[in-house]
Amino acid sequence: MLTHPKLAKLQQLRKLSDLWDRSLGIPGTKFRVGLESLFGLLPVGGDVLGIVFSVYLVIQALEFNLPKSILAKMVFNIIIDGVVGSVPIIGDIFDTTWKANTKNVNLLEAHLSDPVKSHKSERWFTTLLLGVLILMLVVITAIFVGAIALAFRIFQH
Repeated sequence: MLTHPKLAKLQQLRKLSDLWDRSLGIPGTKFRVGLESLFGLLPVGGDVLGIVFSVYLVIQALEFNLPKSILAKMVFNIIIDGVVGSVPIIGDIFDTTWKANTKNVNLLEAHLSDPVKSHKSERWFTTLLLGVLILMLVVITAIFVGAIALAFRIFQH
């Protein structure tokens, strides 16, 4: 049974994932996109923002003592979103359908509704997962900064 603070946290995570992945309806269709699809149109910076938001959701989900397998799936969803989403045009289309944050909150809710006896997550595993996400964020940010520096250099000549 979830305590009131945990239930409130779960509801908050659902609202945030909906805002990021499904908050805007496309008129005349049942298809929904979120802020990530809009920010994703910004070269590299939008993808960095999307990864930061996704990492934030996973960090918040750590309060629920998820098993390693669930955390690994969540990180995998973010990695796929970050890698494929960073490809120009194709990544923008992909971002409208993949919805990593919705997938991750669904994983959290499924685990909480039918908890399986799980081992306590080891600190090294959580640290490794967060380290991979932070490394990915640093690499994408470095590419973004490099692209801006190159653009300035080109326009100065």
